Amino acid sequence: MVIACCRRAGGFLRSPLLAMALIFSISIGVWAQRNCNAPRNPALAKYQKLDVTDGWFEVYRLSANSYALWEPRSSERNFSYLIVGEKRALLFDSGFGIGQIDVVARKLTSLPVLVLNSHTHYDHVGGNHAFSTILGMDTAYTHNSEHGYPNSMMGPMIAPGSICPPLPEGVTPANYFVQPFRITDFVTDGQIIDLGGTQLEVIATPGHTPDAVCVLDRANRQLFTGDTFYPGQIWLWVPETDFDAYRKSIEKITKLIDSVDVLRPAHSLLEADPKALLKVIPAIDGIRSGTNTAFTLRGDRRVYQFDGFSIMVANK
Repeated sequence: MVIACCRRAGGFLRSPLLAMALIFSISIGVWAQRNCNAPRNPALAKYQKLDVTDGWFEVYRLSANSYALWEPRSSERNFSYLIVGEKRALLFDSGFGIGQIDVVARKLTSLPVLVLNSHTHYDHVGGNHAFSTILGMDTAYTHNSEHGYPNSMMGPMIAPGSICPPLPEGVTPANYFVQPFRITDFVTDGQIIDLGGTQLEVIATPGHTPDAVCVLDRANRQLFTGDTFYPGQIWLWVPETDFDAYRKSIEKITKLIDSVDVLRPAHSLLEADPKALLKVIPAIDGIRSGTNTAFTLRGDRRVYQFDGFSIMVANK
């Protein structure tokens, strides 16, 4: 099983992230009531759903050699992506660690699988430990994340009302945590990952976290954006967020609009229009300058709504 017994991974507790998780766990009970029985987004119908699962993930074919691995019953409904070359495959994010993403990946390819995380928040690294080759940015934040995330933080996220049942056999709020992992190879901005017949470009996009990256698949004209952009509520309020760096990263990937036909985000939907990126810079500038006063207060955070996405920031 991906999940092991309860422990404090790495022997320490990230208090800011724990606070974030506890706040989140309170709100996702409402999420579960609203979403567990909601109909699927019609956009999914255009993709072939494969009869490949571990009982937790749903798999959709995006192109001849790329797949979306979806966690529809998780509170954040994560998308991880598998891109398969002739010699190896790349798994972009490994999800919550609730299901067995390594089992699903092996059903899709017999080739060696490399893992690269869009960033190292808990909901993107949960399956890392099951793989032998993990790529990552060489940042202090990344190395801190290698310790995993403890049950005290993760358990509430799968408590009743906080997730859509059923959980995989043996996984409970009492024993669920994100296991430690080890970065085996560092990547840099602009680096090409050659999968054999398929080349992927790493694009450093710090801001949401210091180690955030996107992956460009020029051959299939798709950009995997992680949490740097998705058509939902973008979190820019967590302690590790750098608003200035985030703006620069959005500027950077906006320049790729003419090179891609689709964005592949980590949340909300498995596709987004690249032109949506053109709306993000004006949105950020309006928030930073204070000229945009149309926000909703949510505890100690502000939520600004825009066309197709929203941005959550700290209420300072």
